Amino acid sequence: MTIDKEEQLDSEQLRPARMQIETTVLMSRRGESHPTELVDISATGAMLRRPLGWSGEMGQSWVLDMIFGHDLHIHLEATVARISDHHIGFSYSRIPEGKQVPLWNLLGGYADILEYWKDS
Repeated sequence: MTIDKEEQLDSEQLRPARMQIETTVLMSRRGESHPTELVDISATGAMLRRPLGWSGEMGQSWVLDMIFGHDLHIHLEATVARISDHHIGFSYSRIPEGKQVPLWNLLGGYADILEYWKDS
C-alpha cells in the first residue's frame, strides 16, 4: 500500500519548531516544587522530563524557572498541555515582559520556523 504525499500531510500538523536544549528547570505550583530538566523549547511551549512523584494534571498552571548558562534566567507561567510517562508538555500562559526578548533571543531562528509533527 502506498500513501501519497497529500494524504501524509493531512495526518500531520504544523507546530512551532522545537529547539533541543538541556538545562535545569524548577517547576512550582502552590508550595509544591520539582527540579527537572528541559528537553526542548519553542516559541509557544516547553517539554520537560517528568519528575518522579509528580502527579499533576492537564490544564494546571505552573511556574517554570529555566536557567541557561550563567547569565540567562527565564521565569514564566505555563499550562500543562500534554502528559506522558516520561515527559510533560507545557504551553506558555504568561511570559513577563522583561523575559520575552531574552526568550526570543535564545530561540533565534527557531522562533519563526514551523515543523510537521504527528500526534501519536
